[in-house]
Amino acid sequence: MNTITKKTISAGPCELNSLHAPGTGKSIILLHGANFSAETWHEIGTLDQLARAGFEVLALDMPGFGLSSECRIPTVEVLAGGIQALGMVRPVLIGPSMGGRHCQEFIFTRPDMVGGLVLVGSVDIEKNNDRFKMIEVPCLLVWGSDDKVSPVKNAKFLHQEIPNSRLVIVEGGSHPCYLDRPEVWHKELLGFLNTHWPVDA
Repeated sequence: MNTITKKTISAGPCELNSLHAPGTGKSIILLHGANFSAETWHEIGTLDQLARAGFEVLALDMPGFGLSSECRIPTVEVLAGGIQALGMVRPVLIGPSMGGRHCQEFIFTRPDMVGGLVLVGSVDIEKNNDRFKMIEVPCLLVWGSDDKVSPVKNAKFLHQEIPNSRLVIVEGGSHPCYLDRPEVWHKELLGFLNTHWPVDA
C-alpha cells in the first residue's frame, strides 16, 4: 500500500500542512468542512482507500485549519499553489460543506485546472445558481437525506444543472453524511473515480 506522509506545501506566502500519498492514477485533492481537517480523511479511511486503489491523493489543511497557520490570500490562489507545487494535472477536487464552496470558487475561476468534482453537502449553492451549467467535468454529488445545513433540494438542483453529474442520496445521513456512512461514501466515490479515471487504463 502507498505510504501516507505529512508534507508542507508552499502556496504563495502560505505554508499548508497536508497528507499525501503518491500513486499512478488520477490526482485527487481532499478539502474539508469547517469543523474538520485533513486528518479527518485519514481517520475515516478515505485516504487509505484511495491510496490503495492507486490514486495520488492530497488532503489539505486550509489556512487557519488543522495544522496550517492563518494566511490571508484568496482560496483560489491557495488551491492553485497546492496543485502547482505537486505538479498535478487537472486533479479531481473533493469538498464537503465549506470545502464544497471552495471547490465551486475554484472551478468557476480556474476550470482549466480541474479534472473532476465531488461535492458533499456543499454550502453556498445559491451564490452560483446560474453558473453550474458551465461545469464540463464529471461530477459526483453526495448528500445526506437528513441534511439540515444544505438541504437535499440543493443536490437535486445541482444534478439538474450540471450536465455530467451523478447524484447519491445517503439515506439517514446528516450534513457530514460521509462520516455517518463511510462504507456508502467509499463505495460511491471509488465507483465514480474508477468509471471516469480507471487506474490501469
